[in-house]
Amino acid sequence: MAKATSNIDTSRPDRFPLPATGYALLFAALAAYGLYALLISGPAMRDAARADLERTIADENRQFCGAFGVSPTSAAFPACSKELAIIRQKQVDRDNAAAQGIL
Repeated sequence: MAKATSNIDTSRPDRFPLPATGYALLFAALAAYGLYALLISGPAMRDAARADLERTIADENRQFCGAFGVSPTSAAFPACSKELAIIRQKQVDRDNAAAQGIL
């Protein structure tokens, strides 16, 4: 009876293939960068964006109220800014309603 021979080389132990190692290292680097962006730089970027938005709104308030003769140092300026905040909120509500298909 003839013995069946195998084409598998059993003289070398199985190794992790080199291309798969490269892909695993790339995936690990991308995961590490993602975690860094999410946990470290993400909050700082959100804080910077929030501060930029607050500056922009303050500039708009000064420009708009100033166009109607209300200076930032006058007693009427806080009331003008409050009314602008109400107008902005109503616009956000309209935009959200339009996005949901209500309008």
